[in-house]
Amino acid sequence: MSGIVVVFDFDKTIVDCDSDNWVIDELGFTDLFNQLLPTMPWNSLMDRMMMELHSEGKTIEDIEGVLHRIPIHPRVIPAIKAAHALGCDLRVVSDANMFFIETILKHLGIREYFSEINTNPGYVNEEGRLRILPYHDFNKASHGCSLCPPNMCKGLIIDRIQNSISPDDNKRFIYLGDGSGDYCPSLRLKERDFMMPRKNFPVWDLICKDPLLLKAEIHGWSDGEELEQVLLQLINRISVEESAQFISSDCKLHTLSISAHETLPKVLPVRP
Repeated sequence: MSGIVVVFDFDKTIVDCDSDNWVIDELGFTDLFNQLLPTMPWNSLMDRMMMELHSEGKTIEDIEGVLHRIPIHPRVIPAIKAAHALGCDLRVVSDANMFFIETILKHLGIREYFSEINTNPGYVNEEGRLRILPYHDFNKASHGCSLCPPNMCKGLIIDRIQNSISPDDNKRFIYLGDGSGDYCPSLRLKERDFMMPRKNFPVWDLICKDPLLLKAEIHGWSDGEELEQVLLQLINRISVEESAQFISSDCKLHTLSISAHETLPKVLPVRP
C-alpha cells in the first residue's frame, strides 16, 4: 500500500455535471426546483424534490435510469483505476448524497475502488420514496464553519481522515475538487500534500485570491484528460520521492560500516 490518500469531490470532478441538477432537469422538475430554491437550504430542497417526484409517480427506477446516463469524461475512470492499481487509498468527500453516488459508481463498475464515501445520507424509505438528509444535522447544532454550507463542512471531514491515520504512516494527500465547498478542506492540507482545483471553477477562483493561504502545492486541471495526467504525475512524483528517501535511509545504515580512513573511488572523467 502506498503512502498516498486521494480524496475526490464527486459532482463536476468524477462526473462532469451536478448530479442533483441532472436528476431534477432530466425528470422535468426544473421550474419547481427554481421556484423553491430561495426558500430553503439546498440539501433540504433536494429532500423536498424527492417527495415531489414520488407524488408525481416517478419511481426509484426512473431516478436510477437518469443517474446511469450522467455524463462523465472518458479519462476519469481509467485515472481512478490507475490510482487504485498504484496502491492509493481512494475516498470521496461530496455534498451530493449516498444514493446518487453509489448508484453511479456501481453502474460504472468502480464502487469497490473507494475505501470510504463521505456524503449526505440518501436512502429509499418504506414508501419507496428517496430521502436525502444532511450529513451534519444543522437543526440540532451548527458545525461552526463559516466557509461551508450548513449541512456539511468538508474541512472537518478532512480533519477526521487525517486524525484517523497514524503519523508513523507518513501519508500524503491529494485532493481534487471544483466547488466553493472544496476551499475549506484545501486549507486543511499540509505542506507535503497537493491540491488539485478545477481551473476556472469556484474553488479555483477562491484559491487564486490568495494562494499563499494554502500550505499544499496547487496543481490545476481543466477536464478529465488533464485530471488523469496531473493526478498520475503527482502519484509518480510522490513514489519517486518516497523511494529516494528509502534509499537515502538505507545508505546511511551502510555508511556506518565504512572506516573513517576509507575513501570512495573517484569518478573518472568521460570524454564527449
